[in-house]
This record gives sequence, structure tokens and C-alpha cells, in this order.
Amino acid sequence: MRRNLIRKLCLVFGPRLPRIWLILCPVSVVVLIVLSSSSSSSFDSATVTVKPDVYVNYRRLKDQAVNDYLDLTSLSVGVGKLKEIKVCGREREHYVPCYNVSANLLSGLKYGEEFDRHCEISRGEPYCLVRPPKDYKTPLTWPVGRDVIWNENVKITKDQFLSSGSMTKRLMLMEENQISFHSDDGVKDYAHQVAEMIGLRNDVEFYKAGVRTVLDVGCGFGSFGAHLLSLKLMTVCMAAYELTGSQVQISLERGLPAIIGNFNSRQLPFPYLSYDMVHCAECGILWDDKDGLLLIEADRILKPGGYFVLHGSSISTKKGSMASPIEEFARKICWTFVAQQEETFIWQKNIDPHCYLSSIQGVIPPCRDEREDIPSYYQPLASCVGGTTSKRWIPIQNRSSSSQITPADEFYEDFESSLSALRNYWSLLTPLIFSDHPKRPGDEDPLPPYNMIRNVMDMNARYGGLNAAFLEEGKAVWVMNVVPIRARNTLPVIFDQGFAGVLHDWCEPFPTYPRTYDMLHANGLLSYLISERCSISNLLLEMDRILRPEGWVVLSDDVVSIEKARSIATQIRWEARVIDLENGASQVRGSTLDIFGKDIFVDKKKFEVEPKHLQDV
Repeated sequence: MRRNLIRKLCLVFGPRLPRIWLILCPVSVVVLIVLSSSSSSSFDSATVTVKPDVYVNYRRLKDQAVNDYLDLTSLSVGVGKLKEIKVCGREREHYVPCYNVSANLLSGLKYGEEFDRHCEISRGEPYCLVRPPKDYKTPLTWPVGRDVIWNENVKITKDQFLSSGSMTKRLMLMEENQISFHSDDGVKDYAHQVAEMIGLRNDVEFYKAGVRTVLDVGCGFGSFGAHLLSLKLMTVCMAAYELTGSQVQISLERGLPAIIGNFNSRQLPFPYLSYDMVHCAECGILWDDKDGLLLIEADRILKPGGYFVLHGSSISTKKGSMASPIEEFARKICWTFVAQQEETFIWQKNIDPHCYLSSIQGVIPPCRDEREDIPSYYQPLASCVGGTTSKRWIPIQNRSSSSQITPADEFYEDFESSLSALRNYWSLLTPLIFSDHPKRPGDEDPLPPYNMIRNVMDMNARYGGLNAAFLEEGKAVWVMNVVPIRARNTLPVIFDQGFAGVLHDWCEPFPTYPRTYDMLHANGLLSYLISERCSISNLLLEMDRILRPEGWVVLSDDVVSIEKARSIATQIRWEARVIDLENGASQVRGSTLDIFGKDIFVDKKKFEVEPKHLQDV
């Protein structure tokens, strides 16, 4: 069978460069013999099965053999020498592409749109390697890192800290080189109050009552979300881009889910019926502005029976009365006012879709086109109510109160394959990690480096199988499930599992701050983007920007795409280890390829630039 595989490889690459392939094929035979000595594999002529212990007894000799093999294949697939990638200046240590207010204003954008994301305006900017701050330190392990972060890792000054609200100063303590976040009884009391206002005994009952996903708009620095996460509620912080003292940057540094976004002029990159609760405490949004369009957008992403919670002075409106204009708009979108206590107001979304078809004067009508396969990406805010005809119109209170949400049928296959892959990743990562972080004498088990692993991004999430696999394996991580906009829109399935997710166009940068993820995973994304004619170089540079030093990248794809990525990885100073799955066929968009499935594991070391490089910046 191994000879047959060699013959298939020759048929794939031979026509492209015959002379080189005459040399490459015999070398391939030697390489495959070396590989066969390091692991026992069984092939079947019709099907290929990946063994769970494929990475057991991993040896660097095997890694080196595969690298030598791919060095030769790079000649046959036409990967040329790349131009030298420059290092960004110090002014870009916290750089987020597509957010340039000055350029947006010069382009004529106004009425709040200048604060939005506009990649088309900054598209001509050259890509470069975003370096970490001079005194950057590896984040502490979870959950210690939730409560203590290094102040040099984020862009906030003592003056900005002192000018923040009283609650922020009460929950944060800025010392000489670190910021501490304190557990505050006020946050717990507030969560308990919200629970009582919707008829629960305490905040522990949120999950049983169907509240499992929360969008925290303008989250401060994540203390409320951190408390809800302890109650098993997936809480995503969302705040507008901020040049300094960013809520999103600090939340992610703490290991809390967060993303840049706002309700300004476009729909959020979430599908209909995504969240069980939308929460705003001093978030600075005038919800009665723009003739209620912002509330309509909140309604679009709220599930039936979900809650809209407002707290603080953000409820103050132009008419002087605390909530009367908001109450008027809420009635038009069939929300029911639940309760008020001091400065906290709560509304509930109606569970009856027929409410929007009633003849009551002033009710906002349902949208004519409610197809869920149309991505809500760069779409303008709508003046109609969406989701009323969706099969997912299920009140949150009707879900099981004693168990996890039952995954959809199409989810299981993705989950099973992801679970097997994750176990293999962990088996492989262990020797690689501890070659650089050796076990100390007396340790019972090797301990991972401080930042392995809390913030994970699945860049081509499919049905969220990797997220479920992490939970099944008991890993203390959260996953940002990203669904490419031109792929099948599986994000509704992901949200129905209670996971976090977002739509995104990977031909553009991702809306987050630098150094905010510990692991990036992409299965089939490279070949998909190549087919879409997107730049793989730009993609890997963007991955480098959002990956923490000593973070990990796992790319699974066909050999041509992996070799292109590997050649770029060396240019951006990653340590690439290409591992041959050997008995695993690569599947890209449903097509089984008769070549090796490759996994590339990239260990990004702490990025330190020599003085001679600094002179070129």
C-alpha cells in the first residue's frame, strides 16, 4: 500500500516539474521508510482511519525527516522565496487594523460611522510584524491570570485608571507592574438582584432558567462577565474600539471572552436569535436614538423569552424621563416590561411571533426576507423585526433545565472527529512544550507554561465540534468559534450549543487587539482561502498579530496549502514543526485527497528583535 501511495504522490506532483520529481520520488521512498520505522500504521485501500495513538512515542527524528521531505516538495509546488517581512514600529504595539477615525473622517464618514470598522479605507496599509511591548510578560495561568495581569501587556495609564468610574477603581488595583482585580460583593449582589427581578431565587438559577449566553455590551473590564462565567454562563464582552484602556483588550488579557463591536450603524456579526440576555451597565449607548434601530438590533439577536437588562445613567434620555422613550420603542417590538429596581430596568422578548403580525398601531413589522443563510455581515441596521419565521424560534424557558443543550444531528460528526483530533494534538503538544519547559525534579506531572491554554480561536469552526471537544476533555478554555462568511452559515448551530461565535471574512483582519489568543486552530481554512484568492501571507501575519508570544497554531490542510504556510511561517519567525499524520487522509470541503493529511504545529516564541533589526524600523 505504501508503494501505491508513493505512486499517487508522483502522479499529483510529477507533471509540474518532472526533473525534480525524478529526484524527489526516490527520496520520498527513503522518507516513508523512516516514517514507517517510527510508527505502526495500517492502510485500507478503500478507507483511511486515524488511530488515537498516532502521536504516541513521538520522535524529533520523524519530524526532521518530514521537514526534509517538504523542503524538496516546495520546489515542485512552486513556492518561491518570499520578500522579507518588516517589523512594525513601536507605535503599532497595540495596533488594530480597520479602525482609523482620522482616515474615516477624511473619507466623509460621519454620524457615528467614523467609529465603525472600515477595512476598505485602510486596505492599502502594508502588513508588518506587530511586536510586543518592551516589558511584555507571559500572562499568568488561569484562573490566577483572571485576577492579576501585567500592566505593560495592555495600553492603560495610571491617569486613565484614575479617571475611570468609581466601580472600576473599587474592582481594580494598579500597582507598580501589575493590575489586580478583586472579587467584589457588589457584582454578586447585582447579579442576584437581576435574577430576583426576573423571578428567580438567586443568580445560580440563571442557567436552569434558560439563560446560558449573555452579550455584555460595554463590559467595563469584565468583572460582571467573570462572575457569570463562574455560573456556567457563556458571557461575551463587546465594546467599541478604544485607543487606550480598552475594555476588550483587558478582558481578553484576563482570559475572558471579548470582541470589538458596536451598535452604531451596522448589524452585529451574529445571526438571528443568538443570545439569551443582552446586558448594558453604563455602556454609554442611547438606546432610544435613531428611531429605535438599536433596540431592533438587540431584538434581532435575542432569543424568544430572552432578557434585555439596562442599568445606570445610560438609560437617561433626551426627554428627561428615565425610561419612557425606551418603553415606547420596546412596546413596538413586542417586549414586556418586567421590573425596575433603582437604576436597573429589565424587558423580556415576546415568545409569540404572531405579536408582530397584530394590527396594533405602531408595532414594528417582521422582515420580509428572514433567510438565515444570509450573513449579517456589514449589513445596515434594519427597521423590521427578524427571526419570527425561524425554526429556531424556541423560548429559552422551554429548554431542559437539568442538562446541556442537546446538539443538532449534524453536530455529532464534527464533534467526534474534533475530539479525536484534540486528543492527538495534546499527545503531540506535550513533548514539544516540555522540550522548552522541562519538568522540574519532584514534579509528579509536567506543568504547562503559564499561558497554555485559555483563549482559543477556531478559525473555521464548522459546527463547533472543537469547542465541544475541549469541554468533553475538561480543559479550562473558552473558544471563539469563527465561521467564514462565504462558508455554510453554521453559526446558529454553534449558538444553540451555548458557545460563543462570530461571522468573519478572513480576507480581512479580525476585530481584536494584538496578543489576545493562546491557540489558533484552522481545519481546511488555507485551501478554502486559496480558492477564494485571499492572501495566505496576510492571513498568517494577522494570525501572528493576534497570537500571544509562546502561543500555538494548529493548521490542518492539504500538503500544498501547508507547505505554503510553512514557508511563510519561517519568514515571520515561527518555529514550525510539520507532522505527517501518515495514515490520515485530508478532507477539504467534502473532497478526500489522495495525499498525506498534514498538521502543522507552530510554536511562536517570545518575539525579541535584535538591535540591528531595530535600526531598520
